[in-house]
Amino acid sequence: MILVLVLAALVVTAALAPFLERWLGRDAGWPLAAVFLVLAGFVAAAGSGVVHHRPVIVQWSWLPSLDAVFALRLDGLSLLFALLILGVGALIMAYCTRYFGHGAHAGVYLLLTLFAASMLGLVLADDLVLLFLFWELTSVCSFFLIGNAGLAAAAPARRALLVTVLGGLGLLAVVVLVAVTAGTSQISVILREIDWAGNPGFTALVALLLVVAGFTKSAQVPFHFWLPDAMAASTPVSAYLHAATMVKAGVYLFMRFSPAFAGELVWTVPLVGVGLLTAIVGAFLALKQHDLKALLAYSTVSQLGFLTALVGIGTPEALGAAALHTIAHALFKATLFMLVGIIDREAGSRDVRKLGGMWRVMPVTATLMGLAAMSLAGIPPALGFVSKEKIYAAFIGFHGPEWVGWALAGLAVGAAVLTFAYGVRLLYGAFGGPTVQRRLTEPSWPFRIPAAITALLGIALGIAVSTLTPLVEQVVLDTRLVQGDPHLELWPGLSPELLMSALTIAIGLSLFWARGPVDRWLQRRRLPFSGVSVFEWCHGALVRIGSGVGAPSRGLSPIVQVPPILLSLLVLGAAGLWWGVPLAQRLPGSSQPEDWTVVAVLAAAVLAIAVTSSRVGAIGLLGVIGFVVAVWFLMLGAPDLAMTQMLIEFLTVAVAVLALSRLPARFHPSGWLRAGVSAGVALAAGAAATALALAFTGRRGPSEIRDYYLGASKEETGGTNVVNTILVDFRALDTLGEVTVLVAVAIGIAALAQSTPLLPGRLRSTKLPRSSPIENRADNAIVLTIFGRILAPVIVVLSLYLLFRGHNAPGGGFIAALVAGAGLALAYVSAPHPDHASRNWPSVGLVGAGLAIAVADGALGLAGGSFLHPFHGEVEVLGVTLKGSTSLIFDVGVYLIVVGLVVTALRRLGHGLSADLARGGPSTPYGEESGNSAGPGVPEYGDAGYEDAGRASEEANRNGGTQ
Repeated sequence: MILVLVLAALVVTAALAPFLERWLGRDAGWPLAAVFLVLAGFVAAAGSGVVHHRPVIVQWSWLPSLDAVFALRLDGLSLLFALLILGVGALIMAYCTRYFGHGAHAGVYLLLTLFAASMLGLVLADDLVLLFLFWELTSVCSFFLIGNAGLAAAAPARRALLVTVLGGLGLLAVVVLVAVTAGTSQISVILREIDWAGNPGFTALVALLLVVAGFTKSAQVPFHFWLPDAMAASTPVSAYLHAATMVKAGVYLFMRFSPAFAGELVWTVPLVGVGLLTAIVGAFLALKQHDLKALLAYSTVSQLGFLTALVGIGTPEALGAAALHTIAHALFKATLFMLVGIIDREAGSRDVRKLGGMWRVMPVTATLMGLAAMSLAGIPPALGFVSKEKIYAAFIGFHGPEWVGWALAGLAVGAAVLTFAYGVRLLYGAFGGPTVQRRLTEPSWPFRIPAAITALLGIALGIAVSTLTPLVEQVVLDTRLVQGDPHLELWPGLSPELLMSALTIAIGLSLFWARGPVDRWLQRRRLPFSGVSVFEWCHGALVRIGSGVGAPSRGLSPIVQVPPILLSLLVLGAAGLWWGVPLAQRLPGSSQPEDWTVVAVLAAAVLAIAVTSSRVGAIGLLGVIGFVVAVWFLMLGAPDLAMTQMLIEFLTVAVAVLALSRLPARFHPSGWLRAGVSAGVALAAGAAATALALAFTGRRGPSEIRDYYLGASKEETGGTNVVNTILVDFRALDTLGEVTVLVAVAIGIAALAQSTPLLPGRLRSTKLPRSSPIENRADNAIVLTIFGRILAPVIVVLSLYLLFRGHNAPGGGFIAALVAGAGLALAYVSAPHPDHASRNWPSVGLVGAGLAIAVADGALGLAGGSFLHPFHGEVEVLGVTLKGSTSLIFDVGVYLIVVGLVVTALRRLGHGLSADLARGGPSTPYGEESGNSAGPGVPEYGDAGYEDAGRASEEANRNGGTQ
């Protein structure tokens, strides 16, 4: 349970972050750091038994139909990453308090905390579905954190998101393939029970998909370009996401699935080969950089290559080295990023050509940088030295021909030499040589303390590295399923690895002493392209291809869109006739004479819509069709559907009134040829739909699922309204997905209406003499206003009644919300001033509250074993037994979301309506024309010329006439 509480605490902390920032300003980072530190303590306490082979496991049934469980597991591997996420996160939060200015930074604090929760969920997840969800959440949070840095960061954020989401598609394929094959999505069960060796084709496919997912996330060649590109983010974000945590997600994925694929060529070859290539390429590119932050970015790419190659080797020694180097890298890279941020803030530059000699004015910062650089370069007694020794030993001990192990170790030495060289370049470039900026001073201690902690930990853990032995041993056991002995000690004695370290330092120093010619050689342009340019070319080509493929269906004309569909149906129908697909006999009584009467009325209304030129007439005929369909539902015994259909028609009229007031009275006239083609396409589509309906309906009896719902509704849910119980009990997760779409629609309406003015000045109107009684709109609408004020509250109260009775009678959250929406629409259209009618209606608040309530009800269901599990009970009040269900809470959420959507549409579509009326005069009644009724000399206005129409109206009014 402690794991769930830690995750929940991070989510709650993220929600409180904006309020803390408003209260404390940038110092909000201090309480956030304290929360991270406390949670790290809880995880460490929970993990005390983990190092003694007692993992912490939490399981709740989540999606029983898919056998998906909300499963969290804290073993050695997840404990290692969880402590890094929370520990480094605490230091980064403290660092933010002095890195940022005194402006608003709630977005950064909120997103950093959400990212920490996502990353923690990822490493704790013991279910493939849960792992994938958290995997994608880290990508989304990273996108917002990078893009939060300003306009210059927009393109890097987009590229980072697209690359990591590409890998996410590979992981999604793994989730589906493995879950279907294994019959479960629980990771620990999958790794333990699937016979991977017995199905080589399946194993190879899953391994390659995992490789792609991990390569994109951990910036391996050829996907390495996105990580340095993402350094457009602020330094704290770079230090946390792209050095200590997110980029390690790919390495974590490799280590988690290592028990299944270690030793398989399809796993070993790409991981070792691409990993070492990335280590060398990243180190080479880092050595070229003059910008300290760019140098650290490419350094991260190189170090991730080392880790990937170690996991690919797959021996207990290699996995232990990967675990140890993960800790070392997180410590020295977080230190270096924070110190580079300090240099940037104090000196105003990160370019080594503009820095130098800063050790004289910033000795403490220089010392901390030196300690971190020692660990990066692998110099004793830093932890990085011990991990580098273990890396060399792992490559030498590669399971295969002896020469292959030594060849891999030689490549590792080459990458380490470049690492040593750019580590010295980093330190000397900022602090060595003559002092360039003599007026600099040390920053405040709160600014330096986070970096000091990680720097000193890197040295202390190097000296006392044996304290990490139990954790590393457990990581090896969890990732290789065999007991390993990592032999962690600072001085192992003379060994080939020690000689390789000495060689690394010697060659690295030689490169530093020859830095002048080496730098000139490095600055030569090697390739005419970059990773970013290749990505942009590929992305642009895909966009152009997609645009070309989608062009035929992009228009709104049915003449273009319907024929391909008809042709497809014709081909499928012909194929069915050719192969003689059998059709069951139609059931007797499947249609009644009154059904054909309804069909005739519908056909007449549809034909009338096709020939009318009036927009109002078309809307009215659509309403007729809707009401006829509602009557048909009633005839078939579906009152819930009938009520929903009628309410939708009411609201359609209200929204149409707002939209039509800004549109011409009539449609564009069309030529005979276009009309003929349209009629032909329409008749063909109707004939096809009729044929399909006659062929595939009325030929089978009641389905099994129908009998199940009818029989189980009362017993399992306590409700007798089967439609409502399906929506909020049996298929509540589907309903949650649907209302989430409604939330997105509401947000879209609000955003579009706010960013794009609704056709200003385009209100169809008539200018009348001031003496005309029609001019006084308030007096003319007094009856409507009074009845609206009386009826609207009554309708809303009625909606609450329908909401509460929905479990046992026609009603429920959706229908009740539509009734409330109709009442609010009545209040809106009957208000004398449209702009003021809904000013105090909290549209966005209603939508957000509804979604929060629905999700909270789902979380409450976890106590019963699954998400959205309903609880039922009885309460006796004044001698009356009242039955209740938590499904009502979910229904309340649905109610608020739908009401919020209606209010959003009314507010946004009606915004500015009274101002348009004031400019253009009172609206013409929709049944009249706004053109030639003025008489000769006054033009008839179509789809264009609204502003000209307004000027002509004013001129006609000045001349004493009416338009």
